[in-house]
Amino acid sequence: MIARRARLGLIISIAMLAGCSSGGAVTVPRPSAPPAAAPGVAVAPDLLPGMPPPLSPDDVYAATRELSPAVADQPTRVYVPNSESDTITVIDPDTFQVIDTFPAGGREPQHVVPSYDMQMLYANNDLPIGSGSLLPIDPRTGEAGDPIPVRDPYNMYFTPDGKYALVVAEADRSLDFYDPHSWEKLHDIAVPDCPGVNHMDFTADGRTALVSCEFSGRLAVVDIAGLRLLRMIDLPDGRSGMPQDVKLAPDGRTFYVADMMANGIYVFDAKTFDNTGFIATGAGTHGLYVTRDSKQMLITNRKEGSISVLDFATGQLASKWRIPGGGSPDMGNLSADGRVFWVSGRNNSEVYAIDIVEWKLLARIPVGRGAHGLTIWPQPGRYSTGHTGVMR
Repeated sequence: MIARRARLGLIISIAMLAGCSSGGAVTVPRPSAPPAAAPGVAVAPDLLPGMPPPLSPDDVYAATRELSPAVADQPTRVYVPNSESDTITVIDPDTFQVIDTFPAGGREPQHVVPSYDMQMLYANNDLPIGSGSLLPIDPRTGEAGDPIPVRDPYNMYFTPDGKYALVVAEADRSLDFYDPHSWEKLHDIAVPDCPGVNHMDFTADGRTALVSCEFSGRLAVVDIAGLRLLRMIDLPDGRSGMPQDVKLAPDGRTFYVADMMANGIYVFDAKTFDNTGFIATGAGTHGLYVTRDSKQMLITNRKEGSISVLDFATGQLASKWRIPGGGSPDMGNLSADGRVFWVSGRNNSEVYAIDIVEWKLLARIPVGRGAHGLTIWPQPGRYSTGHTGVMR
């Protein structure tokens, strides 16, 4: 976080010039939270044109139970961007062994992002400021291609209709819309009051996105269909907040926003974007991951080395598990069968493989410095909305 704060200071200057102590899961007290939502996905009749409709009226993630035939020829691998080593590490999840490490093709790779059509992976290199690139990685062979010049790609998403690659340009305070094939920039949405523009997720109808502003304690609401900024939202703790990952609940009615400084998740109505609650989870709350059955959400607490588990039916925390020996769980994803949670150890130069059925640490794998937004690929689903493999 200190390094990121220092980087923010550099960005501002340039702008001015231009739980439990063992490995077992334990039940935790239930904090104040909103009641569980009524069943039924909150999808407006007018979906974003071209967006595949949800398979279930009750679950926007209903399609994420099975692998698509489109990824049948892609071997399962874990791809780890090491943002301080400027490398990508590749792990075989069956053996827990590192099988390759290669240059990221640029500086400070942050996330490895699956394309909308699931046929390519892209490592996001967001330095130097004013430049940047995407390193394409063929998931069939694991081989990297030539870097693609793309300005300031801290993170990347794909609009639910597949029309745009949405580059989160952190230093530029902009959301940049590219053709996902030619990589021609087509549109941009300025978010000048969103320092540290960072993570996002889309409403169930695909028309709107909720975006975190890491360095200002704010959120941006963006009209994806109209390509415009709708409004800014101040978090209850004000500008001292540090919002991170954003995730839509399976029923489509609620957004959850992780906050590293508040040490928990804020709850927002996905229609009105009103704040409806807060749930304390642990120190350094960072990443949010819906389980394969859509019943729970894994929450990484980076500062205390723990994983909290939210139960969607009750709207309360069900348990918390600490990494034996400590760690710094940051970003990752679940295995295709939903049993193993693969997550980077951001401050420890390692990756954790965690069995979330028996809640035990399967492996602690050394990688490069600053391990960040890893993905395990392929993922079940019909299409990718980006980040580390958010599928629908």
